[in-house]
Amino acid sequence: MSLSDPIADMLTRIRNAGRINKSQVNIKASNICEGIATVLKKEGYIEDFDRIDDGRQGILRITLKYDNEGRPVINELSRISRPGCRIYSSVDKLPHVLAGMGIAIVSTSSGVMSDRSCRQNNVGGEILCTVS
Repeated sequence: MSLSDPIADMLTRIRNAGRINKSQVNIKASNICEGIATVLKKEGYIEDFDRIDDGRQGILRITLKYDNEGRPVINELSRISRPGCRIYSSVDKLPHVLAGMGIAIVSTSSGVMSDRSCRQNNVGGEILCTVS
């Protein structure tokens, strides 16, 4: 079975794993999912991730992060741009998620990066998702 939206699958798996307090979640590997995981690690929303070679597509094993009271650090993951309706934004119109307390993950010509990095590098692109 082919997966039509690997980004939505990744976000749903992370969301579901956080709700049941799992420490790790496995996701089918792709370059865009690895870019999103890199941004989430850099911004402090996940502990770590590893790419595991299984002889086929590969697996990303993401280690989730929880606060001192056992609540997941990621409160909300929302998919913005979908395969049927792509959402693009210039650098000056990038969203401010929770007035700067969250991030938007953007796919740019320079790779996948957070909205803060986009503003620093003065690049816009496709808004993949928001994290808070």
